[in-house]
Amino acid sequence: MNTQVSADRLYIFLDEGGNLDFSPSGTQFFTISSVTKIRPFRIAPSLDSLKYDLIEGGLDIEYFHASEDKQHVRDRVFDIIQRNLGALHIDSLIVEKRKTGPALRQPVQFYPQMLGYLLRYVLNNHALAGIVEVIVITDQIPVQKKRRAVEKAVKITLRAMLPAGVRFRVMHHSSKSAQGLQVADYCNWAVFRKWERGDIRSYGIIQAGIRSEFDIFRTGTRYYY
Repeated sequence: MNTQVSADRLYIFLDEGGNLDFSPSGTQFFTISSVTKIRPFRIAPSLDSLKYDLIEGGLDIEYFHASEDKQHVRDRVFDIIQRNLGALHIDSLIVEKRKTGPALRQPVQFYPQMLGYLLRYVLNNHALAGIVEVIVITDQIPVQKKRRAVEKAVKITLRAMLPAGVRFRVMHHSSKSAQGLQVADYCNWAVFRKWERGDIRSYGIIQAGIRSEFDIFRTGTRYYY
C-alpha cells in the first residue's frame, strides 16, 4: 500500500442540505455542496487544536457539525475555514424544489442528475494535469437505494469526464472521522441558510471561497405545488 503524502490526488468531500419532502411542508430548497482539496490538508491541525481547546474548556465535543454546534463554536470553526479558503474550492448546486417535476423526485432519479451536474462544475473548473486519482467521500448513507444512486452518479460522471488513466474511488465515511466532511458540512450549511432563510451571516464568511453556486432551475417558471 502506498502511504506517501503527495499532491497528485484530488479529494472531493460532499454534503447536502434540506430534505426530499416535495410538498409545502418540506424545505423550499435542497443544496449539495462539495469541498475540493489536495493534500496536505493544512486546515486539519487548526480544527484538531480547536477541538481539544474546547474539550479543555469544559465542552464535550466529538466532532464539528454546523446545525448542532453552539454559535460560539460555529464562530471559531468558520474563522478557521475563512483563514484557509485559499486551499479550498467550494461548489454548490441549488435546487428550488417546487420546480422539480414529479418524475425526478425519487432519489434514484434525483441524486444521479443533481450530483452529476455538480461534479461537472467541479471538474470543469479544476486543473487535472498531474492528478492521478480522484477520491470522492460522502457521509455514511444508511439507505441502500440512495447510496447506490449516489455511487452511480459519481461513477458515471467521473468516468465520462476524467482524462484517460486517472483513477477514481467513491467512499462513504462517518463525518465524525473526516474533517473534510465536517468542513463540507459547515460550508453547505452556510449556503443552505442563505437560500432557505435569507441568512447570510455565515455565507459571507466563506463567500470568497465559493467557486460556483448554481441554481439549476433558475430559468424555470413552472411550480408543481
